[in-house]
Amino acid sequence: MALCRMTRRMSLALALGLLAATAGTAALAQSFPDRSITMIVPFAAGGSTDVVARIVAQKMSDDLGQQVIVQNVAGAGGNLGAGNVARAEPDGYTILMGTVATHALNPLILKSTPYDAEKDFAPISLLVIVPNVLVVNPELPAKNVQELIALLKADPDKYSYASSGNGTPLHLSGELFKSMAGVDMQHIPYKGAGPALNDVIGNQVPIMFDNLPSSSSHIKAGTLRALAVTTAERAPSFPDVPTIAESGISGYETYTWNALFAPANTPADVVSRLNAAANKALTDPAVAERMKEFSATIVGSTPEELGAHVKAELAKWKPVVDGAHIQME
Repeated sequence: MALCRMTRRMSLALALGLLAATAGTAALAQSFPDRSITMIVPFAAGGSTDVVARIVAQKMSDDLGQQVIVQNVAGAGGNLGAGNVARAEPDGYTILMGTVATHALNPLILKSTPYDAEKDFAPISLLVIVPNVLVVNPELPAKNVQELIALLKADPDKYSYASSGNGTPLHLSGELFKSMAGVDMQHIPYKGAGPALNDVIGNQVPIMFDNLPSSSSHIKAGTLRALAVTTAERAPSFPDVPTIAESGISGYETYTWNALFAPANTPADVVSRLNAAANKALTDPAVAERMKEFSATIVGSTPEELGAHVKAELAKWKPVVDGAHIQME
């Protein structure tokens, strides 16, 4: 009898505890946000990810009624900042501006990461896609993708391509191109896109995959020749530049993307509130104009769509990483 009463008391206590926890979560979601939110950018200030973050954060602040503060936590190719968010309190007050590097490439390339790209985050919204572009020095005798493929097949040991570093999205764009086009060219990694571009412009290395924003002024000046963009559709800022897919490599598509994530187990209502604020920010005409300036295509998504996007990116890049034998500490 005593055991039965104890069991009833324990069951009642458990039920009351669950009720209190549920009520607390509901109250948190209803009052959210009641203080400032920190948006972690896992790269240094000044890059395209930082620019997107600051544009979106300002408009989200207006909608949420609380300041969204951008904090740059650079290091370990984005892993440091992303890991900090994965371990943060799951209350919506610390969020991440994630990228293809933090949520697709790093988990595949690095021997260990301080987080699981899928399990340790609650997706909020896929914000924008930034095209990459295949550029060559104007002295290279290739005016389009098919002529470049012909050059590479005719003399496979002669040509090389530059990138912003081993394991970067630009490096992987080149490896995917090699795999799908059935060609070979030596990869020359640099410590950033800037020095790589300088050597392509100077014709030390004739070919490069770059983010379209950083190459755009050189393309317009004629110091680089754009053969194709890497996205599925042409970039509005360069409507005359074809895609690689329409240039004969069907199915080829790479790009840099920016998306918002919260720590796993963040309440669904809080995620929904952040999603609504982020997507509303993207509809602002001033935001659209700023994004257009550096060829970013606005997306906006549900949390579920972003989760599916991360899965698809991991599946797409795994065979490329494996095929190129890319593994880093």
